Amino acid sequence: MDGIADMGGTEGWGPVHPPRDDEPVFEKTWQGRAFALGHFSMRLSGWNMDAFRHAIERLDRSAYLDDGYYGRWLNGTELMLTESAVLAPDAIDARARNLRGEHVGEPPVPEPAGPGRAPAAESSLRTVDTPPAFAVGQRVRARNMSPPGHTRLPGYVRGHAGVVDLIQPAAVLPDTNAHFQGENPQYVYSVRFDSRELWGAGTDPFAVTADLFESYLEKIA
Repeated sequence: MDGIADMGGTEGWGPVHPPRDDEPVFEKTWQGRAFALGHFSMRLSGWNMDAFRHAIERLDRSAYLDDGYYGRWLNGTELMLTESAVLAPDAIDARARNLRGEHVGEPPVPEPAGPGRAPAAESSLRTVDTPPAFAVGQRVRARNMSPPGHTRLPGYVRGHAGVVDLIQPAAVLPDTNAHFQGENPQYVYSVRFDSRELWGAGTDPFAVTADLFESYLEKIA
């Protein structure tokens, strides 16, 4: 889907702030807890990582940007738990108000919607019987498509041509896995794009490499 999460190659977000060399994994204690809570909640709700990513990319602009990276994890976790009926809508807001000393009624705990799904595998790598559709050194084009659901095809490469640099092992396709429509494993290709192909002749020349699933690509005649 085209949403706030697909920011690559767009302008207007201000300067980039690279991480410090000595930056810890979790700069604040609550960040590590948010990370752990997200993973625990995936197991509790029966969601997989692709479904969780789809929850995050469906957040509104404020929930996605204003609370920082791990705030985004918390907001996505709340959406995931609410949609799977582990939490009642507005339950977190009500609990937070009560912790601040207010006295508001909290919604009753809902009956969780059982996942009814097999647990996610430890790895997304798979083996497929068919040979790769593309070869190293081959020119390909990223399909110009805008799926309504989750996808890992960046908007800024759609419709643009590049060269296959590496064929990686097959992996679970996020587009279907996020919606529990099957794993649909495919080869993944590291495709190198020229910056001027992506953003025009006036761009400084450099290479951009994107890892793209086979169904994201088409041959160039």
